[in-house]
Amino acid sequence: MKILLIINCKLIYSMSRKFKPEVLSDGYIKIEGKTIVDMGQMHSINSSHLYDSEIIDAKGCDAYPGFIDSHTHLGMFTNGESYEYSDANETSAVLTPNLRAIDSVNSFDTSFKEALHSGITSAVISPGSSNPIAGKILAVKTYGHRIDDMVIKDPVAIKFSLGENPKNSSGYIDDTRNCKTRMGIACCIREMLFKSKVYLKSKSKKNFDYNDYDDKYEALIPLLKGEISAHFHAHRADDIFTAIRICKEFGIKCVIVHGTEAYKIAGDLFKENMDILLGPLICDRSKPELINMNIKSISEIAKSGIKTSITTDHPVTPIQYLNIYAGLAVANGMDRMEAIRSITINPAEICAVDDRVGSLEAGKDADILIFEKDPFIIGNTPKFVICSGEIVNNFIAKTI
Repeated sequence: MKILLIINCKLIYSMSRKFKPEVLSDGYIKIEGKTIVDMGQMHSINSSHLYDSEIIDAKGCDAYPGFIDSHTHLGMFTNGESYEYSDANETSAVLTPNLRAIDSVNSFDTSFKEALHSGITSAVISPGSSNPIAGKILAVKTYGHRIDDMVIKDPVAIKFSLGENPKNSSGYIDDTRNCKTRMGIACCIREMLFKSKVYLKSKSKKNFDYNDYDDKYEALIPLLKGEISAHFHAHRADDIFTAIRICKEFGIKCVIVHGTEAYKIAGDLFKENMDILLGPLICDRSKPELINMNIKSISEIAKSGIKTSITTDHPVTPIQYLNIYAGLAVANGMDRMEAIRSITINPAEICAVDDRVGSLEAGKDADILIFEKDPFIIGNTPKFVICSGEIVNNFIAKTI
């Protein structure tokens, strides 16, 4: 098995919740295959590690976990294609929980390598927001060839949407009665969740057979059982409250996506134990829900104690600028360590992939970034990008 040893790291930002200190000085990381197997300070390194290993001397550099963008449409809005030709929004039906994002992802899109170039080694990819219930979200590595081999977890969650996007979507052929107002959208969502609960109960009966099978209801069973969460697209404060209301009614885990006005209700969200995938916050105020968009809201929300993940909503903001988002958050009052958490361990925990990514510790995937300078400096990129134990610099360089 291939062994890779990173030595003489000035600082290792482990971002682990389990071990202290969170930042390790003068450290090393040992990788076997795709996995971190050991790490510590150089004075404690086993001399046998230095033999039969490929060595990266990181003297003067810092090591970070691979960055994670927790809400994107990566590979669904392909470069060079206009919005109406994208593969993110299925407008032939209103409610499509059974759709799988993976079937629309083009892993050959240049944006994957641009993500790696900036240190984003994992991305959560979601269907768009035209449908009140849009489909299954997945998490992937940004390094690879075939999307099936890049999957971290599928599904991570089911995508729901509230507000202007589903209100203003047109072209549905199966239902022209509902989903024209916020009331209608909430009604459609509740009805499907209720029918799914009834369907789940009926499955336990002996007389259930294939003629009773319904793929849409099947898709919602893991959500109703608490195995995955509901990612609710919601910008306005009232829409956020609606998402929470619906999730509490059906006993499902709620994660807020975007949360543009979350800073207005941060105290309420903390009490509700809400997690937020916050962003984009570097774009134009192109619709009514974005009127109150404010970059300073990131620090206000994080300071309130809400677990926060910064996200680009690629391609709204290109994914390769995720670390710039974090840097701007720091410039506007966010604690630097919290900013690092917001693109590493926080998104991993919120999206339930923290068993593999989000921190540097033994047993985790070897997704590691080596930076000579602060990653939040505009224009700074990693000296080394390691994804699943592979040094991928040459892979990136082929087209970047």
